[in-house]
Amino acid sequence: MTAPSIRTTPTTRAQFGAGSIHWEQAAGAGVQVGLLGLLHAVVGLSTASLAAGVVYTAALWVFLAVAARRSGTRSLGPADHVTLARALLVGGVTALVAVLVMTDHPAGGLSLVILVTLATVALILDAVDGQVARRTGTVSKLGARFDMEVDAFLILVLSVYVSVSLGAWVLVIGAMRYAFVVAGWTTPWLRSALPPSFARKVVAATQGIVLVVAASGVLPYPVEAVSVGAALASLVWSFGRDVVWLRRNRPARTGAAPAGRASR
Repeated sequence: MTAPSIRTTPTTRAQFGAGSIHWEQAAGAGVQVGLLGLLHAVVGLSTASLAAGVVYTAALWVFLAVAARRSGTRSLGPADHVTLARALLVGGVTALVAVLVMTDHPAGGLSLVILVTLATVALILDAVDGQVARRTGTVSKLGARFDMEVDAFLILVLSVYVSVSLGAWVLVIGAMRYAFVVAGWTTPWLRSALPPSFARKVVAATQGIVLVVAASGVLPYPVEAVSVGAALASLVWSFGRDVVWLRRNRPARTGAAPAGRASR
């Protein structure tokens, strides 16, 4: 949902670090496995939740490998390492959501405290990686895409957990961005570049904050439902506004190449 600002600099991504992205991925995978093992020791992850964490890790590493190859990236930049840390936290959140939703593991307690903590830190770091990229002059399309995908998946897994108490309608929050991407497969103008929008960034950030608060269970049920409903309404408004803009500014000629990928 967030539209990151891409700035071209004379410094190439290959110059950002001396290490190979393959080694960085391997190290990250090791940390992810270690985090899953720690969570298993502390709260007792089920086989299904461990599998969810492993599948997430594999999918993340495939995404990074493909994206790095397409962009010619040899190593991750400073901001990308922050995003990678966020991605590892999301892996932990994924496993915890799976154990709370897919088994008879008691809701609340230590598992929920850890889930909320990991998700909160991941959201806080979302504001850090962009600052690091700008301060170090290492803003890139790969970094922006990586950041966006981590955000989107965190929102998805949080919406899955919150939907257990509020209803299946909450899943629309997590699924909307992916539905937008799928729609772009058959409607090329939906893949065109969107102009930067502060409102879009605020709406995107709000989803994560509201879902984490709702997941924590600190609010009364009516307040929780209204808050999540308002977040969903703002998301529908934001996507709707962008779709209208893209339609009005679609290429005049049928079949014309889109200007770029939608910044979501």
